[in-house]
Amino acid sequence: MDSTSSIIFCSSLPLIGIVVKTFSISILLTILSILVLLVLIAFVSAAESAFFSLTPTEMEELKTSGLKTDEKILTLINTPKRLLATLLISVNFLSIAIVILNSTFIFGEEGWFDFSQNHMLGFIIQVVLLTFLILLVGEVTPKIYATQNALNATRILVYFVQFLQRIFYPVSSFLILSTSLLDKLIKPQLHNISMDELSQALDLTSDDDIAEEDHKILQGIVKFGNIEVKQIMKPRMDIIAFGYTTSYKKLLENITISGFSRIPIYKDTFDNIAGVLYTKDLLQYLNNDDSFQWQGIIRPPFYVPENKKIDDLLREFQHKKIHLAVVVDEYGGTSGIVTLEDVIEEIVGEINDEFDDDDLTYSKLDNNNYVFEGKAHLNDVFRILEVDSDEFEDAKEKADSLAGLIIEMEGRIPVKNEKIKFKNLIFTVESADNRKIKRVKITIVRDAEENK
Repeated sequence: MDSTSSIIFCSSLPLIGIVVKTFSISILLTILSILVLLVLIAFVSAAESAFFSLTPTEMEELKTSGLKTDEKILTLINTPKRLLATLLISVNFLSIAIVILNSTFIFGEEGWFDFSQNHMLGFIIQVVLLTFLILLVGEVTPKIYATQNALNATRILVYFVQFLQRIFYPVSSFLILSTSLLDKLIKPQLHNISMDELSQALDLTSDDDIAEEDHKILQGIVKFGNIEVKQIMKPRMDIIAFGYTTSYKKLLENITISGFSRIPIYKDTFDNIAGVLYTKDLLQYLNNDDSFQWQGIIRPPFYVPENKKIDDLLREFQHKKIHLAVVVDEYGGTSGIVTLEDVIEEIVGEINDEFDDDDLTYSKLDNNNYVFEGKAHLNDVFRILEVDSDEFEDAKEKADSLAGLIIEMEGRIPVKNEKIKFKNLIFTVESADNRKIKRVKITIVRDAEENK
C-alpha cells in the first residue's frame, strides 16, 4: 500500500467496504464550500417564507415608514411571480451544487470517502446525510424563524434577494413565460368544496388560529347558504302593520310609537299587503292635516316564498335596493316579513339599535341557564347557546321557533313547569296556555370536567 492509500475498515467489517483517504486542502475547501452553500440555501428559504408571510399590518408599516429598504421590499412584493421564480431557481441551483460537490469530492471514488466496494451503502449515506442537512439547516430552521419574524427578515434579506434577482433574471423570465403559456393552454380546474367539508375544516381549526368572533362569523358564512327565509323571518303575529284606511293623524301617532322605518300596509286583512310605507317618505308631509292621502306614497311590496334561501334573498335585496320583503306561504297568505338586518345577523350575530330591547326574546341567568321567549327563532337560540344546529335536525322537523321545537319533540303542548330533556339540554316550560308556549328556561348540563 503506497503513502496515499487510506485505512481500510473491511478487516473489521468485511461486509462493509469504506475507504477513507488522506485529508487534503481540496477536501477542506470542498467542505467549506458546502457549508457556504447551505447558509445561502438557508437565506433563500428564509426569504421565501418572510416575503410571503407579511401580515396586512406589516404591509401597512412598510408603506408608511418611508425607509428606502421598505420601498425595495414593496417593489419585490409587487412582482410576486418573479420573486418566487427567483427564489425557487436559486434554491435549486444551490442544492444541485451541493450534490455535485458532495458526490465528487467527499463521497466519490476520488473523494475523501470511497464507497466503490459498496455502492448501496454509499448511496444511502449520501442521501440521508444530504437530505438531513438541507432540510434542517437550509429549510426548516430558517423558515420557522422567518415566519415568526417576517418583517425583520425581509429587511435583512432584501438586498440579498435583489442580488439573486439580477443574477437569475434571464432564467426567471423564461420560467415566468413558460408558466404563463401553460396557464393559457391548461384550463384551471375548479375545486368544488361542499359546505360540509368547509364546516369540518373550520371545526378542525384551532382556537389560536382565529379569534372567537371571527370563528363565529366564518361559521355563519359556511351555514349561510343552507338557511331558508322561514327560519329567520318575523312571524305575522309579531309584526306591526297598519290598515290602508288608517287616518293620517293616527298613522303618525302609531309610527312614533312603533319606532320602525318600514311598515307593511294591508287592505282588509294581513294576507292582502297593499305595500310598504317608508317613514322617510312622510317627512315632507309632516305639517299636512288629517285629510292628507298618505296611501299614495306607499311602495309596492316585494314577496318571497318561505323556502327561499337567504343567500339568494341577499342578492335580490342588493339588486332591487330594498331592505324588506313580505314572506308568503304556499297558499299565498302572509307568513311574516324578513329584513336585510335579519339576513346579515345570520353572519355577524345580533345587531341592536336604539329601538331594540335586549331582553325581549331572552335573558342570560348564568353560563348554564337562559330564559327564552317561546317565539324565539331556533337559529338565534342555537347561536346564543353555542350549540350545533345539526344535532337538532331530526328533532325539530319543520319547527322554526323554540316553542315549535318543544312541541315537535313532545307531540303536544307541555304544561307549565314541565321539563323536557334533550341530550345535554333541559327545557323547562315557565309559561304556557292551551294554545302556545310563552316562555322557556334552558339549562345546559355540562360534563364534570368542563365545570372544573
